[in-house]
Amino acid sequence: MSNLTAKAAPEFLKDSVIYQINLRTFTPDGTLRAAERLLPHIAALGADMVYLCPVTLADDDPRPEFWSDRQKQSGLNNPKNIYRVGDYYAVDPEYGTDDDLKSFVRTAHGLGLRVLLDLVYYHCGPSAAFLAEHPDFAVRDENGEIRNGHWHFPELNFASSGLREYLWRNMEYFVREFDVDGYRCDVAGAVPLDFWEEGRRRIDALKPGLIMLAESEGDRREEQRAAFELNYGMTFIWSFPAVLRGEKPASALREAREQRRAEALPGARFLAAFDNHDLANDQYDDRIEKLGPERIEAALAFCFALDGVPLLYCGQEIADSHRHSIFGNRFYGPGLVIDWSNAVTPAGERRMRFLKELIALRRRTPALTQGETVWLDNPYPDELLTFRRTMPAESVLTAVNFGRETRTVGTGGGEVLFRGGGAALNGGDKAVLPPSGFLISRT
Repeated sequence: MSNLTAKAAPEFLKDSVIYQINLRTFTPDGTLRAAERLLPHIAALGADMVYLCPVTLADDDPRPEFWSDRQKQSGLNNPKNIYRVGDYYAVDPEYGTDDDLKSFVRTAHGLGLRVLLDLVYYHCGPSAAFLAEHPDFAVRDENGEIRNGHWHFPELNFASSGLREYLWRNMEYFVREFDVDGYRCDVAGAVPLDFWEEGRRRIDALKPGLIMLAESEGDRREEQRAAFELNYGMTFIWSFPAVLRGEKPASALREAREQRRAEALPGARFLAAFDNHDLANDQYDDRIEKLGPERIEAALAFCFALDGVPLLYCGQEIADSHRHSIFGNRFYGPGLVIDWSNAVTPAGERRMRFLKELIALRRRTPALTQGETVWLDNPYPDELLTFRRTMPAESVLTAVNFGRETRTVGTGGGEVLFRGGGAALNGGDKAVLPPSGFLISRT
């Protein structure tokens, strides 16, 4: 295995920016039609890929013993958990119809946006449509009772050839019938890799240039050999809010990235993000956005300068700080949605400008999308993160101060490409970075 490298990715992926939509929080209606009307906004931001949280029919079984702990803790009493699937082949009427999903994808494609759907194959709902007809599709104990996996949901049985075929056809179905551009695969590491590899082979036969994103830590070294282009690198993403709040040192981000790189195949790709549907859900009213614009801008600059593919969570582009929930919708807990009026406030307009400039900078600077990442040591590793993206013809330095004290760092001179948080130059080769200050420069 030591001579293997990660599979080649489509050329467009190196420049891509993913925008995640949780339909329940994206608009007050919570529908595909309402989300479709906002696709021009996403395209204007500069994102080129939209990832939808699950749109398949959610199981509405009301028995609390089959609810996840987070579902109960939300206090919203909604039996429909979007990650507890009742029918893999049906669009949930909460979001609309098959035609609505087809229209969403067509409009996205017309705007130059690719669309990823969310596959939830580790588990299903206790009343899932196929369980009565296919009892072997669920893992069972010695007494023949369905075994619940994590989150109190029935665990799917990948020892069943029938289940595998059923799910492979499901992967084909949404590519063939809806023209989607790939999948984000929920709890991907708990599903056998050979299942994903065969599924990938089948959908590749239908459409070139598909993307597969694994929600896992990435501890299966061979994951990007044939099945996936991208991996979450979850320790990095889940540690980021704690770093921003000062609960973990900034060095935790470098350590997480370096460890994942060391364990992955050469050329493997990871997300760069610090917010998503899970994190937003679990923060309730204490959203990370409330730390202030400078803190969030520093984090965004860090993600867009780092290797990998940046992911923006819906509402980040207008500095939305409202409570979001994967368990709330227009029927349960209405109002847990993006406050779009924020888009025309100074804070919202500032964030849109910032992200448009940052995305444009990334795309016109080859080192930021193709350069090797070289971490640089500095005297303040628990506060200050410094690294270069290097190519034969170009080297770009990034320095971000996640600490609480002003720090000075050497830059080696060069052209300042982007800076914020009060970062200032001190002479020709030093930068003064206040808390949340950052600098990106070409050397």
